[in-house]
Formats: sequence, structure tokens, C-alpha cells
Amino acid sequence: MTDTLLETAPLAVDEASADRLFRHARSTSQWTGAEVTDAQLQAAWDLAKLGPTAMNTLPLRLLVVRSPEAKQRLVEHMGGGNKAKVEAAPVSLVLAADPAFHEHLDELFPVYPGIREQLAPAAEVREQMARKNALLQAGYLIVALRAAGLAAGPMDGMDADGIDREFFAESGWRSLMVVNVGEADGEGSPHPRGPRLDLEQVSRTL
Repeated sequence: MTDTLLETAPLAVDEASADRLFRHARSTSQWTGAEVTDAQLQAAWDLAKLGPTAMNTLPLRLLVVRSPEAKQRLVEHMGGGNKAKVEAAPVSLVLAADPAFHEHLDELFPVYPGIREQLAPAAEVREQMARKNALLQAGYLIVALRAAGLAAGPMDGMDADGIDREFFAESGWRSLMVVNVGEADGEGSPHPRGPRLDLEQVSRTL
């Protein structure tokens, strides 16, 4: 791409990619019957895992809920209208943070020898790090799912403690949100896209 083109096109990706990832993508609750494949989920994770986290901690964990039996177990812990949304989605992902992320740091962050042992007794610090960085990764994952040709419907209306008891009693993971995944039916939502704030409304320049 030439310097002249960069001057006239501030985005470094093509318009179709920008549309797919952001402009035309919606928080989705209406689905076609298309299957969500393991290959698509793998492709999305292979992108999302490359997003930056503090010390390369990568604390996000995924529970892929496919079977009707597992769906019903999850539905019991969802609030209000989110029950029907989980039932309707081809796949639901429970996104969780792993406070034991430090166990992988010898591999993931070898430039800091001993960090795993340093963090081992610091449970509160690990909890905070895990939640903050897993939420960061959740954003990457939603965009990566779109890049894999899927739509996503993230939800927070749930009994997180109940989900943790139901699914994560042994692992110690802490649930953050549920993201329904599939192929959007039409725009994927019966509602028009809500307005967004402009840069001038959300930024200060010093």
C-alpha cells in the first residue's frame, strides 16, 4: 500500500473486512440452522489468543456448550429472556477467567523466571489479573468469531456463582459472560443498531 493511499484511507484493512468485523456485525439473537464447527472455533481462538494480555497471562477459558443436556444445565442459571436465547443458539460459550493462570507462566512468560512461584501465594492479585485480562480477551474473541464467519451474542444476565458451581467446581474457573455463537439470520436482531458516541465525546487530547 502506497503512502498516498494510506493518506486517503486511514484504515489498513479493506472495507469488506471492516464491515464484517464492525460495521455490519451485530449482537445477535436470531440464528439460521447452520452448524458451528470445531474448525471455526479453532480458527477464532487462533486469532484471539494473539491479542495482548499482561505478561502474556492468557487467563480466558472457554466452556463450549453444544448438547441439549448441557444447554439445559446452563439455561437454569440464565436470567429472564436470556434463557430462550441460550436455547435458540447453535452453540453457547461460557467465558471464564482462570485464577490459576500462573501455572502456565514458565511457558508463556519465560522472560521473567520465577514469576509463577511469585504469584502462587498471591491469590487476590491473581483473581484481579485473571478477570481484567480475560475480559480483554473476551473482546478479542468476539471480533475473532466474526472473522471466522460467525456472529456473537454476548450476555451478562446470569447467576455466575451458580454457573461456577455447576460447571467449574473442580477447575476453579470464574464465569464472566455467556456468548451465543452461530450464523446470523438476516441482521441477527429485531432491533435497529443503537447510536454510538463520536470520538470527540469520549476523548481528551493533552
